[in-house]
Amino acid sequence: METPENEIPFYRTITAKIIIVGLLALFLLIPLAFVQNLIIERSDRKKEVVQEVTKSWGTDVHIFGPILRVPYLIYDQTTILNTVTNKQEISTTKSTAYAYFFPEKLDLKSKIQKDNSLKRGLYNVVVFATDINCAGTFSTPNFKKLQIDEANVLWNQASILVKTTNLKSSKGNLNLKVNEINLTFESKANSDKYFDDLESDVFDLKDAKNLTFQFQMKYNGSNSVKFIPVGKTTRVSIDSDWQNPSFEGNFSANTNSKTITKKGFHADWNVSQVNRPFSQEYAEFLPNLNEYLFGVKLIETVDEYQQNERASKYGFLMIGLTFLIFFLIQTISKINIHIFQYGMIGLALVLFYTLLISITEHSSFKIAYGIASFAVIVMLFLYTLSILKSRKFSIFIATALASLYSFIYVIIQLENYALLVGSIGLFFILGIVMFFSRKIDWELK
Repeated sequence: METPENEIPFYRTITAKIIIVGLLALFLLIPLAFVQNLIIERSDRKKEVVQEVTKSWGTDVHIFGPILRVPYLIYDQTTILNTVTNKQEISTTKSTAYAYFFPEKLDLKSKIQKDNSLKRGLYNVVVFATDINCAGTFSTPNFKKLQIDEANVLWNQASILVKTTNLKSSKGNLNLKVNEINLTFESKANSDKYFDDLESDVFDLKDAKNLTFQFQMKYNGSNSVKFIPVGKTTRVSIDSDWQNPSFEGNFSANTNSKTITKKGFHADWNVSQVNRPFSQEYAEFLPNLNEYLFGVKLIETVDEYQQNERASKYGFLMIGLTFLIFFLIQTISKINIHIFQYGMIGLALVLFYTLLISITEHSSFKIAYGIASFAVIVMLFLYTLSILKSRKFSIFIATALASLYSFIYVIIQLENYALLVGSIGLFFILGIVMFFSRKIDWELK
């Protein structure tokens, strides 16, 4: 059977062109994946730099205390056999243990100030300095609850204990005032792998019915500031110029007084004994109460590398929609666009993301996005003007690309509504494509 003269070869049909352009778009996923790996590599490098800087500047600031520590004597009696008299005798050994008492009232006020002065190479590491003012009262220790005989208590060797992280980054002298007595904290060795110990000078607790205390701690830190609510009534107040706080822990901040603005935030907590399931006094050892830490984590909601990574995830969408625009113009206007020219257009779209990440490291994501998108739009406008020989189509393509880049930028900036806005936008794009393709003769008859 002979082929009719008016029958078009398959390789020249619209179906063949769609297949070839689609395969090219899939092939461009390879260089796009390399660009995404580059972004991840640069992001990992920044994380390494941040860890190096924060390790020397200061890490998380977590406070467990203050705690009243009072030593007492323990007498252990054992029966031994006297080999000389062949009679049993009672031997008594004496050792020292400690009783721990939490405050009756505890007020913690923290001021956190962001510090942008640290820079390592291309990376600006954001850390903070914090002042923590601590005040409160201890009630008279109740040794009967711990089944300890008060006659065995060493009243004149009481001390105040504060367990804290990031002790190496504390600043200034750590002075403590108990009633009218001025004391000094000193660092002590302990077996706790999480907290370091600060212990005050010893003082006489015998005639003191209630103890008032007050001290201030200053730290260089990063990431978070948290407290364990050891007071029978614990009040915590945090003020900061950080714009993006994340409140964490088992206890929520007071909604009536919590404020978050562009200038910073304020939050406070009120935690009573009934809100947490642990006692006010312990004998011999302190329990692990790390699970009750609460406070604020200071974060960057979307850093520049995360924004670049999110932008690159829309790379295939950008390539596909751009190819679709060129294909519709080619089909409607009967202008031939070679597959090589599609390839050049696709590579320009991929190079947008390398421009974006490289410029971002020297400025900001917003500026980098504007420069990179403008450069790609101008390049493709001039390129399409030379291959299509039509200013009208070239302006249309430049306008379409500007709209697509603007649409993706808006999605990247949104957090809670990114999926909703993206879905609505794609729905309208699909409607526009359906409208312009409704009269295309797909069989070329």
